[in-house]
Amino acid sequence: MSATHRHPHKERHFAASDTVRDIVLGMADGLTVPFALAAGLSAANVASRVVVVAGVAEIAAGALAMGLGGYLAARGDIDHYHSERSREFREIRELQREEEREIVDIFKQYGLDRAACEPILAHFRKDHDAWVDFMMRFELGLETPDPRRALRSAVTIGGAYIVGGLVPLAPYMLIAQLKPALTVSIICTGIALAVFGAAKSRFTGVSVWRSALQTVLIGGLASATAFLLAHWIGAS
Repeated sequence: MSATHRHPHKERHFAASDTVRDIVLGMADGLTVPFALAAGLSAANVASRVVVVAGVAEIAAGALAMGLGGYLAARGDIDHYHSERSREFREIRELQREEEREIVDIFKQYGLDRAACEPILAHFRKDHDAWVDFMMRFELGLETPDPRRALRSAVTIGGAYIVGGLVPLAPYMLIAQLKPALTVSIICTGIALAVFGAAKSRFTGVSVWRSALQTVLIGGLASATAFLLAHWIGAS
């Protein structure tokens, strides 16, 4: 007696959604830019209150700028998609033979000739919506955008920036002495960058340790540059 055992085939792919990418973008800048500002001001020996005021102003401005940038980028993607879709409809009406040739060229990459493509062409001649959908995806590489994406992107990026920016700034809000506040800020931001980098690796497919190290190094480099520059300017 024989038995056939079937094991389901499972594929694991790493894919970051638009929301995840927005969080990564906002959080990465939120952790590094305010931290670099706070470190630079600390090198200039200003009061902790000055660091807090400047940091809060920077977080507010940065969140608005990043959110607006995300909104405009997503809005631009939507407008571009609809513009290209209208152009494809026009080309199908006015340049049908050329458009059919483009379909055949796409399928040639998979070993199909004109005769094999004829049933597909016949269907597309009757259904222009399906034809345009095919061209948008396989000729232009464009997916249908979510109309709510622009506002959601703005809120997500701006919110992530605020959350990230409060991490390096919080010690200055709680500690009056400048140097202890800077020390705690460095520790908190370093830990936050490492945790953020490790969490990001889940969506990028990169090693947890490698992603965490890269994130810490980039944030540390930005902050060290601002600190040394402010120290040099203050000394001169």
